[in-house]
Amino acid sequence: MFEALGTLVSSEALYISAFQFSVLFAFAGCGEWVAERAGTLNISIEGMLIGGAFGAVVGHQMTSSAIAGLLVGAFFGFLIGWFQANLSHRLTANQFVVGLALNVLVLGLTAFLDSSIGFDPARAEVIEVPVLVDIPLVGTALFGRPWPAYLIYPLVPLLWWAVFRTRWGLEVRSVGENPQAADVSGIHVNARRRQAIYITGVSAGIGGAFLVLGQVGSFQAGMVNGRGFIALAAVIFGGWTLRGTVIGCVLFGFVEAATISIPANGYSIDPFILEAAPYVVALTVVLAFATRVRQPRALAQPFIRGLT
Repeated sequence: MFEALGTLVSSEALYISAFQFSVLFAFAGCGEWVAERAGTLNISIEGMLIGGAFGAVVGHQMTSSAIAGLLVGAFFGFLIGWFQANLSHRLTANQFVVGLALNVLVLGLTAFLDSSIGFDPARAEVIEVPVLVDIPLVGTALFGRPWPAYLIYPLVPLLWWAVFRTRWGLEVRSVGENPQAADVSGIHVNARRRQAIYITGVSAGIGGAFLVLGQVGSFQAGMVNGRGFIALAAVIFGGWTLRGTVIGCVLFGFVEAATISIPANGYSIDPFILEAAPYVVALTVVLAFATRVRQPRALAQPFIRGLT
């Protein structure tokens, strides 16, 4: 066992795969963190990732540009977020039902369109950062990836700044803690919640685009495969803090990468166990941390003016 562990830890491929998955989870998880700080539980994060991935191949097919693919992917993620936000926080439909319905709709619709149209491979250019890419083991993983991966580096501090250093962020946090008090103070509670979900949609849409442009290279039905829910688990693991969410994304990224690296290094484990491992870990984390950390007080509670 120790020999196998040593082989895995010393494998550069493990760190490359872990970084790829961690970036995907971070795009979705950090966006979801903003939404949950506003008191919304955005189940449609899975659909946003799928929409972003599909948008990336559509944009790339139309323009042969990875930049256009990324922008279209971000727009598709935003579009799904727009439906989630307005159905849940304008028409007051049940946010869980809306989220699940959007996930099923987006998965089925994109699978149908993909089989009907067919798309060419779509990849972004690999950019290596001089000197840093030569760091042993982790250099290629962190500084020698397709360029969309590097967007996660400015995104995390940007979201932190928006939530903790702006008036808008203060209002977002207030509607997630005490929406009635925020409403009395003149804050449009549901508008702030909708805006937080829009940010989630854009961030997750970029994550889905990265999955195509920087990882897989094409769109495949079911390629997201429940990873949006793992991003949700990362937010819970992180105790609804941005730093903790990023750590959770890295943890789940390594677990997902290990399920690929173990058989790649010649070790035989039941494939069903490997396939289930990331989701078992995510479920265990939710069960272990959900009741031990403090969530936003109004999380998942719909706001209706005048009701307490």
